[in-house]
Amino acid sequence: MDPLVGLVLSGGGARGAYEVGVLRGVCEALALEEAAPPPFRVIAGTSVGAINGAWMVANARSGTHRLEGLAEVWKGLRLEDHLRVDLLGLLGWTSPLRFLRAPKQGDLVERFGRSVLDPGALEALVERVIDWRAVHQNVDDGLVRAFIVAALHIGTGVTTLFTELAPGVHFHPGRNPRRVARRQRIHAEHVLASAAIPALFPARRVGPSFFVDGGLRFNTPISPVIRAGAQKLVVISLRFGSEDVPDVDTMGVGEQYPSPVFLLGKLLNALLLDPVEYDLQVLRGFNRLMDVLNATLSPAERARVDEVLTRERGMGYRKVDSLVFSPSQNIGLLAGLHLRDHGADWKVGRFYEWLLQKAAQREATWEADLASYLLFDGSWCERLIELGRADALARTQEIRDFFEK
Repeated sequence: MDPLVGLVLSGGGARGAYEVGVLRGVCEALALEEAAPPPFRVIAGTSVGAINGAWMVANARSGTHRLEGLAEVWKGLRLEDHLRVDLLGLLGWTSPLRFLRAPKQGDLVERFGRSVLDPGALEALVERVIDWRAVHQNVDDGLVRAFIVAALHIGTGVTTLFTELAPGVHFHPGRNPRRVARRQRIHAEHVLASAAIPALFPARRVGPSFFVDGGLRFNTPISPVIRAGAQKLVVISLRFGSEDVPDVDTMGVGEQYPSPVFLLGKLLNALLLDPVEYDLQVLRGFNRLMDVLNATLSPAERARVDEVLTRERGMGYRKVDSLVFSPSQNIGLLAGLHLRDHGADWKVGRFYEWLLQKAAQREATWEADLASYLLFDGSWCERLIELGRADALARTQEIRDFFEK
């Protein structure tokens, strides 16, 4: 039996188009056809990764997950729709008009809190393009063994892993009180909650509670995929892999106090991108530890170690091979170049036009990084899709070896 391959999709706003390109490249490298079984059997996502993951689950009856359709969805985005300032949202939940306008479920308001962007276009997109009945059917039939979406419960600060499992599949819960799993059907509200970046989008109700972007504490849900039975992992990071770490002793010399735009771009990088590398380092460290334990312990001793680990963390450690993709080019710099080429084409209001003009300046760094998260525009997304596809196809033999061994 082939090893179960899990897919981990992290968050990053409009950068999520890169994930689509990588996945298309992986399917091409494997020469998958429509009638082939799906390459990924356990799928987990956070924020925009949850949206892409939902598509993957809904289209698991296709060996290619019909990724050309998802690429067309990304290419069809319009900045005028998805970068629309919500003036009532800026007033906060105290505005009675906010409640009247918000979507409701019975007598319950589905959105909560202050937000800069109008979430209506994103909500309509997620409802329209994802076949939610197919999501549940494909999990029920075991084509996908588990679909996991991470969101942050705003009342307690606990990361919640909404988990939909195929019959007979067991999810090994952890012992971390700040991270809980809920087994239930996953619908649009779970994915929208996972993608609700605070300040940009309002919190979303799931059941009686409100949730926001899971990337705030758990942007790369590697552990849940393993706990759901994955034996190998494909992880797509949205962080440029070779970014240099600045010398803190020289930072600030001759610099002015950073602007709010600079700070917001840096904050999003810190929340959504930087933890990915740490999580991957932990995985690599555990793999090295497993090599040492397996080489030095007798089977009985190894069994005692697993017994202790299961008691302390819910399951033992095992070596998990991974295939990690990250952009071969700096997406922030690419965003600046793209803005210089196309910025004059967009009419999105004075504030965002000013922001995009600022990010397009040649000396802009964190401003361009911020723009790369917010450029929900088809031409920008197409550029990222092609980058991801090229990055994957450049590793065709490595992909084939990973899936075949």
